Amino acid sequence: MQLSAPALARHPRVNVADVLRGLSVMGIIMLHSIEHFNFYSFPSTEGQSAWLNFTDKAIWDGMFFLLGGKAYAIFALLFGFSFFIQDDNQRLKGNDFRKRFCWRLLLLFLIGNINAMFFTAEILVLYSLVGFVLVLTCRMSTKSLLWLAAILMLQPVALYNIVRAVIDPAYVTPSIPSSHLWGAAFAQQSGGTFTGTVLVNLWEGQLASLAWAWDNGRVFQTASLFILGMLIGREGWLLENKLGNWMKVMLVALAVFFPLHGLASMIPGYIENRNITVPLLLLVNSLAKFAFMLVLVSGVLFLYYRTSAKGLLEKIMPYGRMSMTCYVTQSIVGSMLFYNWGFGLHAHLGITASLLLGALLFLLQYSFCRWWMGRYSHGPLEYAWKRATWAL
Repeated sequence: MQLSAPALARHPRVNVADVLRGLSVMGIIMLHSIEHFNFYSFPSTEGQSAWLNFTDKAIWDGMFFLLGGKAYAIFALLFGFSFFIQDDNQRLKGNDFRKRFCWRLLLLFLIGNINAMFFTAEILVLYSLVGFVLVLTCRMSTKSLLWLAAILMLQPVALYNIVRAVIDPAYVTPSIPSSHLWGAAFAQQSGGTFTGTVLVNLWEGQLASLAWAWDNGRVFQTASLFILGMLIGREGWLLENKLGNWMKVMLVALAVFFPLHGLASMIPGYIENRNITVPLLLLVNSLAKFAFMLVLVSGVLFLYYRTSAKGLLEKIMPYGRMSMTCYVTQSIVGSMLFYNWGFGLHAHLGITASLLLGALLFLLQYSFCRWWMGRYSHGPLEYAWKRATWAL
């Protein structure tokens, strides 16, 4: 999107980005609901009907196949895209946004910790830390950024561990010890008070979440997605005239996804050395999820620009424009519903019922968003973040 300052004072809002953001946050609340907001405590299925057992498994497997690791990836992609829009809008005015964005990331760190008080697997703190890669790379050439994004997406630490384990059978793939941290969080979720849950979530829960992100390749993947999102903005890839490129992306992503998905299921049966299989599966699964995410994004863009579904998709725009407000409030409400400090529904709702509850939460949030955006230009948290960004 190379536009000169006289031609355009700022970039117009790209509606399909709000559509994608809304769909990704909707997917996140559905996944969080069936996970009981990272609690993973469920009622006994003994005596449960065969039909309900079937729906529980179908929903769990289907939701994670469709959205697991993909909804977050879309959210991360759009984070990089939003940075480009903000940075380039300021460039068009003759300003350098990079220092301001560093302050914005610090504010995001604070918001993320508020979210972490309720939810152990929140991502905003990770975004606030990894987001500095955008500040460091945003003036690089497109070719250099593509190479960097590719290297990060290929999980360099996992590749190193694979090579080391192949060369040296005695090599042990390192991981961050975190079982005691998750254990402390689980104990509070299942039997703790609100104050105890908050205190554990802010320390043990955050450390466990960041350790998980490192051990599972989310740090490198997130950095890569941030850069790719920035490039999507730079090259105008969310505009209608770039749809042909996305059709090519979809074909390549489909051709890549199915072999990778199949390979992931085969690896444990052919390689016995766990120090090879763990990083290898991390790499293969990360690439497979990335490929499927591209299929989803391409599909939404095609539906938006080439079918009559555009009007229907645009109905979720208010939800997308209030994505931070929705993401944080779903953590607060979800922990209250499922954790011991609240209603303790983890012991009463199975996967099918939890999905239905998640759908209800989404509809309530969506209704509020439509009402709010009909009166204001920003969501509550979005407005506070924007005002604080420019406060100093």
